[in-house]
Amino acid sequence: MREIALFERELDETPIQALSDSYDDNRIFMKRDDLIPFSFGGNKARKAAEFYKEIKNADIDVVMTYGSNSSNHCRIVANMAAGMGISCHIISPEEHREVLNNTKLVADFGASVETCPVDKVSETIEHRKEAYRNEGRNPYFITGGGHGNPGTESYVKAYREIERQEKRGGLYFDYIFHASGTGATQAGLVCGQLLSGDMKRKIVGISIARDRERGGNVVKDSIREYLAETFEKLYREEALIFDDSYRLGGYGNYTEEVEKTIDFVMQREGIPMDTTYVGKAFHGMLGFLREHQIQGKRILFVHTGGAPLYFDRLTGK
Repeated sequence: MREIALFERELDETPIQALSDSYDDNRIFMKRDDLIPFSFGGNKARKAAEFYKEIKNADIDVVMTYGSNSSNHCRIVANMAAGMGISCHIISPEEHREVLNNTKLVADFGASVETCPVDKVSETIEHRKEAYRNEGRNPYFITGGGHGNPGTESYVKAYREIERQEKRGGLYFDYIFHASGTGATQAGLVCGQLLSGDMKRKIVGISIARDRERGGNVVKDSIREYLAETFEKLYREEALIFDDSYRLGGYGNYTEEVEKTIDFVMQREGIPMDTTYVGKAFHGMLGFLREHQIQGKRILFVHTGGAPLYFDRLTGK
């Protein structure tokens, strides 16, 4: 198994960038996790660094995961497997199989993609794992989106990184916003906060897909799993803010207003965002700030990547 040099050490800090005075009455900053130097960066690259350690320390010869044709997670996992010189097998819903840039990249990285109806995903995953084991192979399955303790751990580390950057820069962020999908990013940030004991700031996950009940419960379950025996002692219900007001009906849905926000940020700041994850969440954050009449605060938005999806939009996909 080959090594990936970047993942052999702790990732370098990603910059926190002050945005222009163009966003109502708050001071907005952006944490540029999209600049992690692996496969276009993003939160999935942070998570891959943790999964890499588990895979490298085990006798694994095929990495499996699940995701859609637009999945940043699948792109990163396929690239990681290719770098390590091991097989990658992706289970993907057969619905909406438009070929996007992430789809092409997954193929370029040599991953096998098996499609099935979305209601058959779980049984297809189990069948494929069993088939590999029957062949004498040792599969490692990563839940869609990098869900699980390694994914949560990656954003506990990111939260501590933010605290270090605040201390050096003489800053304190009253709010941290981010796109919340499968939930590991939000779980990690909340666990980081709970472990730090600083409950003054609010961490807000802007849902890009799930409703509040389902999405919030998934995040809470991840927090419980990570904190284990300390969960009852540390957990605070007010620490989990999962807002589904801006999901626009579900995964992949967006409006002309979201596109206008993306265009504005690109023109004003030179920062690309996409309609599925980051741009939708940034637009949701601005709506949240207006709706809750939040003014005069320092706001940090975590840019969780997705550059190939930005270019899908430019090419009319």
